[in-house]
Amino acid sequence: MEKQEIRTFGRRHGKKLSARQNGLIEHVLPTIFPENLPANTGKILEIGFGSGEHLRDIARQNPAKIIIGAEPFMNGVASLLSAITNESDSIRDEYKNIRVFPDDVRDFLRTTDSKFDQIWILHPDPWPKARHEKRRLLQTEFLTSLSPHLSDSGEIIIGTDHWEYFEWILINAKNAGFHVSTPDFETIKTRYQQKNKAGTTSPKYLVLTRP
Repeated sequence: MEKQEIRTFGRRHGKKLSARQNGLIEHVLPTIFPENLPANTGKILEIGFGSGEHLRDIARQNPAKIIIGAEPFMNGVASLLSAITNESDSIRDEYKNIRVFPDDVRDFLRTTDSKFDQIWILHPDPWPKARHEKRRLLQTEFLTSLSPHLSDSGEIIIGTDHWEYFEWILINAKNAGFHVSTPDFETIKTRYQQKNKAGTTSPKYLVLTRP
């Protein structure tokens, strides 16, 4: 029997979506699914984009690249769709390079051979209780699976305000064979960062590259 993958995220759905949000999910979301991606165009992936604040930032900053966001929480997907569409429910020009995979990123990675210039993972769930540690996304096995999806100079950028999780990720990244740096980034502001459930002074960041 095939071993079932451990779920690394919590809820798929939160509060009831508005009629407009349901319409966007039904009609707009299928048009920006990440498939048939051109091989000769630069790509950036954000894993777990929350409500999409940072995903929109990098889309505006990189208009010539395809920006792919993977997020299993449908309320977050709906928030992003609301922000990137106009009153006619058409994608705004500055966001036409965005693609969305509304599910577990591991499923997406198994179906694509795309390589990314950057892979962003901001504020992944730290699952702080010891009995839940196996649910943490950034296990050595998962980080290892990202390596083939990096371009030659590609990098993985990880941010967390949970400092124990930071040290845990650092160990796993080294075990996965990455070169790891810990730059002093200016805080990247997102809705989840502003919640700061860990109660720390600021997030910490890691940048992973292949040796």
